[in-house]
Amino acid sequence: MRDHVDAEEEEERAEESADEDEKDDDDADAEGEQDEDEDAEQSPKGRKRARINDEGDSRPTDGGPKAEKRGQTLPRDVDGFIPGSIVRIQLRNFLTYDWVEFRPGPYLNMIFGPNGTGKSSIACAICLGLNFPPALLNRAPELKSYVKNDKKDGHIEIELKGAKGKPNLVIRRLLSSSSKIAPFVLNGKSASGKEINARMAELNVQVNNLCAFLPQDRVAEFARMSPQQLLRETQRAAGNENLTSWHDTLISSGKELRTIQDAVNADREQLKTMEDRNANLERDVRRYEERRALEKKIQLLELIVPFKEYYEARDVYRQLKPQRTEAVRNVRRLEARNKPFICLRRTMEAEAKEREKVRDEKKNAVRRKLQAMSSKWEEVNGLDLEAEELKNKLDSLKKTEKERGNQIKRTERTIEELKEKLAHPPETENLEDIQNEIKALNIENNNTHQRLQELQEKQRANIEKGSNHHVRVTNEWSCRLQQLDSVSHQKLEMLRRFDPDCAEVVEWLRKNQNRFRMEIFEPAMLCVTVPNRAYVDAVEACFGGPQLRTIVAQCEEDYQLLNRLCVDTPEAIGRKARINTWFKPADHSRLPPPPASAEQLRALGFDGYAIDFIDCPEGLRWFLCSDVRLHRTAIALRPQSVDPNRAMEMAAHAGGVSYVIGRVMNQVTRSRYGKRLPQNATREIQQARSLAHATGMDPVAEVKRELQMKLADAQTNMRTVQQEEQELSAEDKEIQAAGREYKAAHVGSVCFPWVCIVHSDIVQDKLEARKQQHEKKLVRLRDAPPADVERNRIKQQLLTITSKRVNCIRAYVDLMHAAIKEQEAAARAGLEFLQISANKAALEAMCKDQAEAIAKAHDVAVDIVERFKQAKAISQQKLEVSKEKLAEAEVEQCDKFKEMEEVRPLHTSRSDYGTHLVFQAGELVAKSTDEWRADLDQGREELEMNMATNANVVEQYNKRKAEIDVLSAKIEGLDQRMKKIEQGIKMARDNWQPELEKLVGSIGKKFSAAFDRIGCAGEIRIREDEDYEKWAIDIMVKFRDNEKLQLLTGERQSGGERSLTTILYLMSLTEEARAPFSLVDEINQGMDQRAERAVHNSLVEVTCQEDSGQYFLITPKLLPDLNYHERMKILCVNNGEWLPEEKGMGNLNGLIDNFLRFRQNRGTASS
Repeated sequence: MRDHVDAEEEEERAEESADEDEKDDDDADAEGEQDEDEDAEQSPKGRKRARINDEGDSRPTDGGPKAEKRGQTLPRDVDGFIPGSIVRIQLRNFLTYDWVEFRPGPYLNMIFGPNGTGKSSIACAICLGLNFPPALLNRAPELKSYVKNDKKDGHIEIELKGAKGKPNLVIRRLLSSSSKIAPFVLNGKSASGKEINARMAELNVQVNNLCAFLPQDRVAEFARMSPQQLLRETQRAAGNENLTSWHDTLISSGKELRTIQDAVNADREQLKTMEDRNANLERDVRRYEERRALEKKIQLLELIVPFKEYYEARDVYRQLKPQRTEAVRNVRRLEARNKPFICLRRTMEAEAKEREKVRDEKKNAVRRKLQAMSSKWEEVNGLDLEAEELKNKLDSLKKTEKERGNQIKRTERTIEELKEKLAHPPETENLEDIQNEIKALNIENNNTHQRLQELQEKQRANIEKGSNHHVRVTNEWSCRLQQLDSVSHQKLEMLRRFDPDCAEVVEWLRKNQNRFRMEIFEPAMLCVTVPNRAYVDAVEACFGGPQLRTIVAQCEEDYQLLNRLCVDTPEAIGRKARINTWFKPADHSRLPPPPASAEQLRALGFDGYAIDFIDCPEGLRWFLCSDVRLHRTAIALRPQSVDPNRAMEMAAHAGGVSYVIGRVMNQVTRSRYGKRLPQNATREIQQARSLAHATGMDPVAEVKRELQMKLADAQTNMRTVQQEEQELSAEDKEIQAAGREYKAAHVGSVCFPWVCIVHSDIVQDKLEARKQQHEKKLVRLRDAPPADVERNRIKQQLLTITSKRVNCIRAYVDLMHAAIKEQEAAARAGLEFLQISANKAALEAMCKDQAEAIAKAHDVAVDIVERFKQAKAISQQKLEVSKEKLAEAEVEQCDKFKEMEEVRPLHTSRSDYGTHLVFQAGELVAKSTDEWRADLDQGREELEMNMATNANVVEQYNKRKAEIDVLSAKIEGLDQRMKKIEQGIKMARDNWQPELEKLVGSIGKKFSAAFDRIGCAGEIRIREDEDYEKWAIDIMVKFRDNEKLQLLTGERQSGGERSLTTILYLMSLTEEARAPFSLVDEINQGMDQRAERAVHNSLVEVTCQEDSGQYFLITPKLLPDLNYHERMKILCVNNGEWLPEEKGMGNLNGLIDNFLRFRQNRGTASS
């Protein structure tokens, strides 16, 4: 499976390389035909893409490379043309041509003519007509630019030689000056650029290869082409058809190999680092494993001890069970022996209970009767009281009637008097005159009233502006100064300077303690005090900075609420506070004890522990002990009283603690490695700032001075406002005095008549109201019922009450008789109960000995039964505990426990009665419960001595170990992959390098010979490299005798030298070329005559051989007396403004033929 995947990857890389080689083909239709971008398959005989064989290289699957004579891959037809050669070219409205058509030959075609006649246009036509991109020409990038000026459209038509036995390909490309799209017509039918590219690939046309097609504008580019590009283009143009595929395989495989090598090297470094890290952790892992073994042992012992206790409780239960049975049986035996007496006693007891019950019922009946009699008697008394009240009403009825008559007379007289007063009211002045006079006085008083309002507005503004504000500010700063005088507020101000958020939360807590279930303790900086100032520096040194500013909760609910209100949300102080909060469930059993007792500590010379020198709320001590460890920090103010060695020994024995001697804090710990020797870190303690008394604190004094300055400013402002207020008050008094003078002068003379008139109206209204009230009263008195009716009603009520009293007395007499009867029955039942009780006592006296024996046996049975029940309950309880432990235990511990509990056969024993097995009790039975419990205690002590290793270390070790295994397997897989790639590279290189050397050697031999013929030196070399992508062909040239061979570059040689080198290299490559035609445009520019003649002669010799391909040489000039070959064809471009418009006119061949015919006729005539 792995090999198959690798082969697919190699094939994908080969295809990607082929895609890159043909990307220029895809650009040809970029002007509108985006769909024509498939890769052109270029290979000899159809350019089939090389496939990856089973060995991973790019060799053809049908065997090794074929030996070919010259790399020619397509057969020559009878007309001399190789398939893919150009048979005919026709141009219309293309660049300089209105219309032209010519037919090149199958071998060397020399195209020459003056500059500007359109020689290079032929190269452009070949490139564009065969769907190659304009970028290859280094000219205009758009196709419409190649249409002749002032023409709307044109076309390029190229006829290519078809395969042997098949028709030629006629490709026409239509051009338009107004469109970027240039469609194709293939053999008279519309075709896409994709189809044209496919046909070019089949014919191996390589216009995009500078070694096969070198336009005029790209001659210099050939010299600037990198040696690596030259190698790749040479491989494409000549030599074995698989050279490019092999090279691509080597490049991709080489890249992959380097990538894998880099990855393997990085992985090896990472593997070494991980192994080193795990080696450093092995000591901790071993310690962790030892601790885990102890924990498992303790877990097993914690499982054994409950079971062992259960077994012992079960044994006690089993011992008491037969004792209980025997005791109960003994009681029953004694009871059966004395059964007649017992039955009689039980009968008497039952009868006595029955008589006692009857007696009690009778007593209750008598009690109920007496209660009913009492209730009836109370009812009679109530009726007596009602009758007495009614008699009193009859006596007062006469007096009431007489009083009503007197009230009627008094009311009538009053009404008459009121009518008389209403009929004669007092005289008053004219009301309208008085109102006009008052209006005039009001208008006169307007100015004074307006002045008073303006003054009041000024006073009000003065008060709002300054007085109240300055008084409030003065009071506030005074209050702040008073607060600073207290220690609590001094500490709060100190906290505010260090932690503003914490101070604001404390102020909020003081107002909102009721929102919490339990008290929230303020930071130790506020609520912890040190009564003895001598110890304050040492105590504060025990705290960390955050611990002094930590707010402590006493329950989980309050802790969550505090964090939600103050830390997570801005609900408390308007923003999210950054404070320290703390909560831990109080469990003093888990608190590590002090390193020494108080007596031992004093014997060492210490004054005591830090917790002994502070005062704090009781609930805060759990935080101070659990988090700050004040109960384990010893303090000694006198250094000379403490032996440092003994103190160090005490701290080391306790596993590491801190202690203070003088002004030095000692922190003793044990090393985690080796012999775990104690280590002591010391530091000098600083003067206390947070727990010291606040009166001497500079920050608080600074705050106090600042407040005093603000208070002085506020008092000055307040005095200014008060002075302004006094001035306004004086003005107000003047206005009020003027008002009083006005009232004294005018109000009395005008207002008194007005008041009299108003008062007269009020008196009249009151008199009318009184009259109406007395009239209503008179009507009510007259309408009252007569006295006789009321008297008859009261008498009727007396008769009803008397009847009720008689009935109640009768019921009382009946209840009294019934109570007497019930009392007699109760006395009778009591006597019967006493008689039966006496008989029972006489029987018990007779059976006293038997009863005592039974009672004794019963007591014994009860005691045994009680003990049995307790043993059973204890056994069941131990069993439940054991089951819970067993359920909680791990499977490994359960298996070990079962193994220890199992009884095993020891050996076979023979006796007179036969053979039997002797069993050995399990390991569990071998020890007692106390011994197992002692083992458990010892294990726990050993566990406490074994310092706990962080489980994350072990997890990290195991995780890294797994990663090491994975990485090792990965490296092993990559090594195998590298071996396969190296094997594939070797096989591909064995195929590629010999063929490449053979090709370059052939080219180099011809290249050197050509340079020798012109008196210069040239050499072709292969430059090798570890990176196959950097393999290159170096063209080394020397044009002067005093020079050394130098690399051809675009800058070092002159233009003529570069042209000469280029044409000689292309000429040397021609014999090995596989392309059907090649083209070189004006390559002889800059050459001297000697070099140009030598190059021409060599080119004619090479390109006119029988097996040579089609070759185009475009030049503007030719030297005289050049070599000529019958296979070469001369194409002279005769183009210009003065040519005749008719087709056929000005045909150079026709002119030559006419000239020769004329000479022949002339010679015939002369003869």
